[in-house]
Amino acid sequence: MQEHFIPSPIHDRSAAVSIRFNLNGRDVDIPIDPTERLLDTLRYRLKLPGSKEGCGEGECGACTVIIDDLPANACLIPTFQVRGCKVRTIESIPASSLQPMLEAGATQCGACTPGVVVTANWIKEHSDVLASNTMRALMAGNLCRCTGYDGIIDGLEKWIGKPPGGRS
Repeated sequence: MQEHFIPSPIHDRSAAVSIRFNLNGRDVDIPIDPTERLLDTLRYRLKLPGSKEGCGEGECGACTVIIDDLPANACLIPTFQVRGCKVRTIESIPASSLQPMLEAGATQCGACTPGVVVTANWIKEHSDVLASNTMRALMAGNLCRCTGYDGIIDGLEKWIGKPPGGRS
């Protein structure tokens, strides 16, 4: 079983770095340990548990967040790197907008769901990327062990609409 890192309080205040960034539409000022990961800052320090830790290596996408309008794996990003950035998490996406994903069976166990939804929402907001990419290619950074991906793609098609040229 994988051990999860739970950051302890900053023991040496002289080593703390104070950063400011915009989180889900509000400004946040927080002192951090320079080695603290964004995922841990979000989950344990800022009490936003939606982003999940799956692999801790940037492979599964369960911790996907949007940083300055691009999807990123929060487990790979030191928190200090988001200084001055706009960060959006799963908590910023209205649950009511996800009905097409639920109807298509896009979620099962829930481990991958936050990252899938954040990435899907990004695709919805940037549907022009579907002119040169398939939905499956854009979702490739989000691994799912339960759905077989068909439910996810079906849900995306319902939520976003069919991609140009019918490419999924």
